Parts: sequence; structure tokens; C-alpha cells
Amino acid sequence: MATALAALLLVIVQPGLSAESPGPPAPEDSQPMAGSFRLSQVRILGVPVINVASLRVAGPEAGPDAAERARVIEGNLDLLYRPTQPCTPGERIGELLLERSGVGAVEAVCDPDHLGLQGAPEALQVVVTQRQAGGLNQLAAVVPGRATPFPLLTVTAADAQLNGTSEAALAQRWRGRLQRRLRRAREIYGAQQISERLWDAARVVVVLAALLVLAVWLWRRLQRQLPRQHRQCVEGAGHFAAARFHLAQSLSRLLLASVLVLGVAIGAVVLLATPGQVAPAIDVLFQPLVVLFKALAMVVVAALLRVLVGLLLSQWASNVFVPVAFQARRDQRYRSLLRVLRRLVDLACLLLFGVWTVVGIPVLRDLSSNALLASGAVLGALALVFQGLLRDFVAGLVLLFDDRYAIGDTVEIGGRLGEVIDVGVLSTELRCQDQRVVVVPNSGCEQSVNHTKLRSGAEVSLLLSRDTNLARALAVITAELAAFAADPTWQSLLLKPPTLLGVDAMTADGLRVTALLITEAGRQEQVRRALLERLAQRLEAVAAGEPG
Repeated sequence: MATALAALLLVIVQPGLSAESPGPPAPEDSQPMAGSFRLSQVRILGVPVINVASLRVAGPEAGPDAAERARVIEGNLDLLYRPTQPCTPGERIGELLLERSGVGAVEAVCDPDHLGLQGAPEALQVVVTQRQAGGLNQLAAVVPGRATPFPLLTVTAADAQLNGTSEAALAQRWRGRLQRRLRRAREIYGAQQISERLWDAARVVVVLAALLVLAVWLWRRLQRQLPRQHRQCVEGAGHFAAARFHLAQSLSRLLLASVLVLGVAIGAVVLLATPGQVAPAIDVLFQPLVVLFKALAMVVVAALLRVLVGLLLSQWASNVFVPVAFQARRDQRYRSLLRVLRRLVDLACLLLFGVWTVVGIPVLRDLSSNALLASGAVLGALALVFQGLLRDFVAGLVLLFDDRYAIGDTVEIGGRLGEVIDVGVLSTELRCQDQRVVVVPNSGCEQSVNHTKLRSGAEVSLLLSRDTNLARALAVITAELAAFAADPTWQSLLLKPPTLLGVDAMTADGLRVTALLITEAGRQEQVRRALLERLAQRLEAVAAGEPG
């Protein structure tokens, strides 16, 4: 669609026109280099017409700088085709009053053509003259009504050396090119050309606006139908429900893209209504395609980086030299690192895409160093505003690579106990036992208690009444702990046999006896409940008179 619109826009304007108004010269360090020369382009209506050169060596033999020469030459050329207003509105009114009162001069200084350089395109001629001093070839414009030619530029030895010809031959070559381009530029600034271009642009804008309204109407209609089609797709109503839903979703995205392209095209047509703005209009028109290409390129780069990260982490997780006791922990960390590093890859590619897109915008691409410094100051201010997010981001990287916890661990952060279900670059998500999800900023996870890193532990507490035979009860508990450790059902989950710690406290209700369990990571609660149930049953059996 963008290509067709570009062809349509080119019909409005004459082929070969240029585009942007000449801007300030590039800094010396950013000028194009060609061997021993510095190059700078001279533009008419923004389109390069010739390249002027200067030697890179320092000293008087280097001659005038190429960028300064190009700026002066463009100023001379502009006077031949671009109507300029040398005075302010107040100065023009003052001059008019003075002229009518007979006090002022006989010629109007505020006249846009007070130098007598404007006129019909065919009346303009570019000739080659020679200066008396040094015999340098000079190009000048012969304009009817002026007694002497208007000087445009001087062909230097550096220009001739760069083009591989003599100064006289290069002057003749440039003479024909400049005369042809200047005459064309005068035609573009003619009143008839401007009027025709405005009418053509208005007609194209009306057509594009109608297409834009139609695309917006169709898009909104599809948006209203999508929820109903989605429900039918989920409920399985009909064999083609899913196909219709995906087709409508694709059409909705296509219409949204069409709306954006048509909006950009309208802006490009508006630019075309201004003389000498063809190239910026074409740049604006093709900007969505350029952005789309950059987006596709970054998607491919992100996919390749995600695959590379997965391969590297897989190699790290499958290291054969890792002890068996640490292999499960490494697998757990592998899942966490893979998720977070892929997110970092996506974030980095998104930032790179944004910078690449902004740098590619013609207006921003030619910003001066002062503008870049100003943008740096703005970024610094934004960093101060969002310093909390930056702190969470850095804290997330520290938590991740320091292996404080990983996905699947049971941790306690700020008095909240839960299982880690996601570790992001800014926050950590915990699922508590009541199934609530708690989102904790990474900067608030500096002090965390990990209950399941490499191994887990749990205390099993029993409350014995005061009239219980303590020695016999401790012996029964010790025997039951040994039997539990020998049970094949639980033996594989225990890293060590349960240990009786003894009487832990004396309360008003009785004596509290505690035993310690050390299990595989995350299995402590399951083993603790099973052991507690067996101990309670055994003590009840002893209290009932069964043999202990």
C-alpha cells in the first residue's frame, strides 16, 4: 500500500524534485571523507547537485573548508529561485509609509526581489568567468536587468583533483548542471506550479481521508464483533468458529495498520503542498515500512539471542562435574535464569529498536551536539524520576545471580511466606498458602528467608501432659523416629534420620517435645505431617495400654 501511495504522490509533483530545505553545515568531524579530501554537498531544493572539496591537511594550502563553502554556495543559489522576505512586517510598513511620503529611497529594500535575481526560468543563464588573480574559474548567474553577473562559486584545485579533471572542464560540467537545476527550481516556485500542486494535494487528501474514515469504521465494527466470536470459539460453537475468530482478529490488525499508514500518507501529502518538500514527504511516507523492517529485524535478532541463551544455560545446567546433591538446585536455577534472561533479551531488543527508530527519523538524525546534550539532560531527569524502577531492576539482577531464591522455592519476605512462582526484572511473585499472589518489589527482597534452598528442614512438636511418664514417652518417640527413618516410603525423602531434640518448653498445658527433620528441598511439610501423624498414633496406643 505504501509503495502505491508513493507512486501516486510522485504524480502530483514533477519527477526529480527534491526535498528538504538546506540545514546547517555538518560539524567538521562528521563531514564525509574521501582520501585526502573533506566533502560537503551543495543542494538545490534539498537535493544534492554538486560536491565541493577541501584538503584535510592543516595550513593555508588547505584552502577554505568544504562545509563553509557549501553553506555560502547554497545561500547564493537560494537567492536565484527562493523568494525571501528580508524585512519584518513592521519594517515593510515603515518603508511603505516613507516611500509614499517622499522621504525614503527610490528603491524598496524590503522587496523580496530587491536584488533583481528573480525572474522567468528561461531567462536565467549560468556562465563561466575567470578571475584576474590566479585565473580561477568562477561560475556566475546572468540575470536580465543586472549589469554584472551574480557570482555563485569558484572551482578550486581540490574540486578538480577529486573529480579527476581540470578546473576548466569541471566548471563547464557544473555550469550545465546548475543552470538546469536552477531553472527547474524557479518553475517549482512559480505561482502556477504552487496552485496546481495545492489543488492536486487537496484532492489526494480528500481521497485518503475518505479511506481513513472507512478503515476506522470497519476496524471499530470488527472490534465490537471480536468478543462474541471469542466466546463462540471458546465454547466450540461450530467447526469454523475458531477460524472465523482468527480471521477477524487478523483483519482487525490489518485495518489498524492501514489506518496508521493512511494517517502518515495524509501527512506526507500535506508536506508536498510546500515547494521543495518532496523528499521529506517521501521519507515520511516510507517511514512505516522502514519501522516495520526494523521491527522484523529485531524480532529475528531477539529470537536468535533467546535460542543462544537457552543453549548456553542448558550447557551450564547439564555440567557433569556438578555434584549430584546440587544438580536439582542447578535445574531449578536454570528455569529461573532462562525466564529472566529471555525477558532481558526482549527488553534489550525493544530498547535497541526504539533507539534505532528514533535515530532513523530525518529530523532527529541531524540534531546538533547541543540538542544531544539536552536530550541527555532529559534522560538524566527521567532517571531521577524513575529511580525506584532502576533500583528494583538492579536488585533483581543481584537476587538472580546471587542465587538467593529461584522459582519453586518457599521463601519468607517481609513477613510473607509463600512459593516463588515468578522472578522478574522488577518484582517477585509469591503464592501464599491461601492461594493469594503477593507481588514484592525486588528492592524489598534484600532480607529473605529461603526454606527450600538445596535442603529443607522442619520441627515436629508434640505436647505431652504433665502426668505423662516423660522417660517412657521419649523412648517411644525415639523408637518411632527410627522406624520412620527406616520406612522405604519416606527414606528417600530424608537426608538425615529424624533427630529428637528433647523437651523444648514447659507450658501451662504440659511439656513440649521437639524433633528435627531434614528433607529434600520442598518436601518438609509432607514429611512433617506424616511423622506427626505416626507419632500421635503411637503415643495414643501406648496410653491405651498397648505394648510400647
